[in-house]
Amino acid sequence: MKQSKYSRFNTPGEAHGMSFTCYHNLKFLNNDRTRNYLVESINRAREVHMFDVWAYVIMPEHVHLLIFPTEEEYSISEILRAIKVPVAKRAISYLKKCKSGILKFMETGLMKPQYRFWQDGGGYDRNMTDYEELVNLVDYIHNNPVRRGLCESSVDWFWSSARDWELGIDGPIKINKETFPFS
Repeated sequence: MKQSKYSRFNTPGEAHGMSFTCYHNLKFLNNDRTRNYLVESINRAREVHMFDVWAYVIMPEHVHLLIFPTEEEYSISEILRAIKVPVAKRAISYLKKCKSGILKFMETGLMKPQYRFWQDGGGYDRNMTDYEELVNLVDYIHNNPVRRGLCESSVDWFWSSARDWELGIDGPIKINKETFPFS
């Protein structure tokens, strides 16, 4: 059995800062169709797995999320799987149907899985309880598009929770500000 390189800690009362990347760091999230697949998947996963979303950004080739599970028992691995698998299935199915040349960039060279949307592995997950760390992570998440030169101000990036936090404008994913621990 393959040993996991990474341990996840499902500790009640702790938030999770996570990120995950597209296969080979390619820009599979560079269009509204696949970004909407991701939004829908996050929204479905939060209903099934009972977690609040405190911050997010969808970049062209990776995603950052700050979530807070609301149940005593939960599995971050299951939450990630519930988010990532439907996006990969829908995107690959769509590309096959369209006979898109993009599929060649998703080829693994294996019989199964023949294609990958996400980089292999669970991505990055960090448990968080410290208020200052949480605020710093929210800022880091929101400033990702600015650091990359995709926009001048974090509120200009539609696929982020920055507008929710800074302007009170709802974005594609509902933010649960009411459960964020304000100091």
